[in-house]
Amino acid sequence: MNQTPCVAIGLTLLSQPLLAAEGGFFEDAKASLSARNYYFGRDYADIVGANSQSRAEEWAQGFILDFKSGYTPGTVGVGVDALGLLGIRLDSSPDRVNTGLLPVHADGRAAAEYSRLAPTFKARLSKTELRLGELQPNLPVLTFSDIRLLPPTYQGVSLTSSEREGLTVQAGHLRSTHLRNEGGDGRMNAMLGHVPQRQAESDGFNYVGGDYAFNANQSSVSLWYGQLEDIYQQGFVGLKHSQPLGEWVLGANLGFFTAREDGDALLGNIDNQAFFSLLTARHGGHSFHVGYQGIYGDSPFARVFANISPLGNEVPTYEFAYTDERSYQLRYDYNFAAMGIPGLTATVRYITGNNVDTGLGFEGKDRERDIDLGYAVQSGVFKGLGIRVRNAMARSNYRSDIDENRLILVYTWQLL
Repeated sequence: MNQTPCVAIGLTLLSQPLLAAEGGFFEDAKASLSARNYYFGRDYADIVGANSQSRAEEWAQGFILDFKSGYTPGTVGVGVDALGLLGIRLDSSPDRVNTGLLPVHADGRAAAEYSRLAPTFKARLSKTELRLGELQPNLPVLTFSDIRLLPPTYQGVSLTSSEREGLTVQAGHLRSTHLRNEGGDGRMNAMLGHVPQRQAESDGFNYVGGDYAFNANQSSVSLWYGQLEDIYQQGFVGLKHSQPLGEWVLGANLGFFTAREDGDALLGNIDNQAFFSLLTARHGGHSFHVGYQGIYGDSPFARVFANISPLGNEVPTYEFAYTDERSYQLRYDYNFAAMGIPGLTATVRYITGNNVDTGLGFEGKDRERDIDLGYAVQSGVFKGLGIRVRNAMARSNYRSDIDENRLILVYTWQLL
C-alpha cells in the first residue's frame, strides 16, 4: 500500500495559514434523494466472441440518497457524508441480462434488488480536505462513470488541496471498488481497450496529480499519475483553453496518456500511448466539435474496469481505443434555450475509426452514430425532473455490432 503522495502533500500543509471553519456540522448539512428510472436495450446485430447472447434488455428503478454534513467549527473541521443506493428490478429475463443495470446470480437471473449504504469521514484544514471511506473520484486517470442505474464507488483515502489560487492538487489510495451493478465491493480489475481483464486482480489504485487554471480561468493544464498495483501505471498531461472571439467562443481540449506495466505485471507487458484532441466552436445555442484520437504502442488503452475515460472520442458504446486505432469525430450540440425553451438539449455525433491492430491478420474498422435528447423541467411542480433519450448505432468488422436505446428519467428531491 503506497500512500506516499498523500503524506507528502499533508506535510506541506503545515506551512499554510489556518482558517477557522464557518457554519457547523448540522447548519451546513445537505441531503438529496434521486429516483432514477432506467431502460436499457442493446441488440448485438453480429456476435463476435464467446458470448452468444444476442440481446441485453432490462428495466430498473434506482434510488440515490446523498447526505453531506457541514464541518464542526474550529481550525480543523470534521464531518460525515453518507451514500445510500438501492436498485430494484422492474423487467429482466435470463436471456436479456448483463446490461450493467442489475447484478446477475449464478443461475443466470438478475437480482430482484440490491443496495448499499456507506459513510465517508472527512476533515478540513484551511482549504485542504482529507476523506476516508466511500469515495467517488473524478480524475483523468480514474474518471467517474455514472452511466447506468447507480453510480460506482471506491473505498480508500483521498486528499484534496486548493491552498494556492487556481491550483488543485489531489492524491489518494483506493483499496477496493463497488461496481455500478453490485451491492458489495471487491478488488479491482483492468480493461485494455474494450476487453475486461478479469484474470488479474489488483490490491489497490494509487493516484497523484493536479490541475492549474489561469488566464482568468480560460486556460488550464493538468498533470496526473495513476497506478493499478501490479498491473499498469499511467501518466497524463492535458491542456484546455476557451477563447471568446466576437459572438463565438472557441475551445480546445488536448490530452496525452502513456502507460506501461507495473510491479508483477499480472497482465504481462503493457505499452500504450494515447493522444486526443477535441476542438469546439460555440455560437448562441449551437456547438460544433471536431475530434481526433490516436492510440499508439503495442497495447490497447488501459483503464480500471468498468470505467470510461476522458478520451475525446470515447462514448459509452464504443471506445475507439484498441491497439493502433485512429479515430475521427464530428459532433453537433444545440441548446434550445436560444429558442426560448430552457432545459431542452440535443446532440448528434458520428465517430469513425480505422488502422486497428486486431491480431487476426486484418485491419480493424469501426464507426458509431449517436443521437441524444435531454430535457430538465425548469419550474413548477415537476421541477427537478430530467428526461434523457439516447439512440446509438455502432458497427465494426472485429467486434460485435450494436444497436442501442436508453430511456432515463430522474427526479431529485432536496431534503436539506
